[in-house]
Amino acid sequence: MKDRILRVKTRIDELASISEGGSGITRRYGTAAAMEAGKKVLGWMQEAGMTARVDAIGNVRGVLRADAARVGDVAAAGGKTLVIASHIDTVVNAGRWDGPMGVVMGLDLVENIIKNGVRLPFDIELVAFCDEEGVRFHTTYLGSKVVAGSIEPEMLERRDEDGVSLLQAMGGDAGVLAEEAVLRLKGEAIAPERWLGYFEIHIEQGPVLYERNIPVAPVRAIAGQVRVEVIFKGMAGHAGTVPMEMRQDALCGAAEFVLAAEEMAGAECGLVATVGKLQVKGAASNVIPGEVVCSLDMRSADEAVLSRGHERLRALCLEIGLRRGLTIDWNVVQVSSPVSCDTRMRELLGTCIRAEGYEVLELVSGAGHDAVPVSVVSPVCMLFVRCFKGISHNPLEDVEEKDLEAA
Repeated sequence: MKDRILRVKTRIDELASISEGGSGITRRYGTAAAMEAGKKVLGWMQEAGMTARVDAIGNVRGVLRADAARVGDVAAAGGKTLVIASHIDTVVNAGRWDGPMGVVMGLDLVENIIKNGVRLPFDIELVAFCDEEGVRFHTTYLGSKVVAGSIEPEMLERRDEDGVSLLQAMGGDAGVLAEEAVLRLKGEAIAPERWLGYFEIHIEQGPVLYERNIPVAPVRAIAGQVRVEVIFKGMAGHAGTVPMEMRQDALCGAAEFVLAAEEMAGAECGLVATVGKLQVKGAASNVIPGEVVCSLDMRSADEAVLSRGHERLRALCLEIGLRRGLTIDWNVVQVSSPVSCDTRMRELLGTCIRAEGYEVLELVSGAGHDAVPVSVVSPVCMLFVRCFKGISHNPLEDVEEKDLEAA
């Protein structure tokens, strides 16, 4: 067991050394760092004896066929595939465990199946998804949507802050290869009838397990999300010459909205709302802000609560704009419904956890995961692992050896 834990930690450290630069770890989709990390994982899969490749979107995929994994005459279960996966892209200034832990521990699981000659009547496909965070192109779940067959062709037209399109980041030429690229991406999907199930190991990214001193927990459900880009448009003006009562200050409107979102979500049980990004166009200390773009992220495991919160915040935002003489653009960027994890798979996890002498505490994930798009075509299941003080999306992110051992 110690050798396995050491190997997991060593691989986590190796991936953590691959970054775009700056503090922490940053690996956005399509960057040199992301591709280098993918090559590293590809090599590990091949060394383990898997048939591995990088697909058209950039996912690293290794397959262990039932015939290669079994001992004795066990018939393949109708060509079914159990997918074990997580992601290797990161947010900006990330920690090292969010995503890569699930890939590396999934690989450890496959290596031990091969080593011990475990008989499997189905294929295992281990996937390192290339873009779960959606930082560069605002394309959350890009990699898993391709594998689940739900890629949207219009995604290829999205551009990053430097004007590079997603299609170009894939290596294509916009206007020439877009149609071909869509066909290739659709061809990467696992057919719905082949899915046996989906399993992902992930750090909790919250403090519950840490505070309760529990190493692992099955996930009962994943919260739904609504992400919105809100644009406040007023009138830029001289900071010294425009009277206060005559201003159309876009930043003041945005600031009022940020506090309104905090207050509203705080009063609604089961809802969280976050404004994590503000962009002041033409920002200067002596200029009244004329345009501000801000993000809004709302989440709840209750679809009715999420929908109600979305409509209330939109109405509040429009009221602020009307009162302050601002134009409001409310652009919904992403909507995902809450997802319930498969009951049977959760029961299996619970049985395993009890057998090791640990308490079974089912959790709801406030964070989104690749299991969300996969849930449309397959039963899904997740195992959360305790992380230090629940810290995530932060260089302080950490997992103790005893919790790796339990997982």
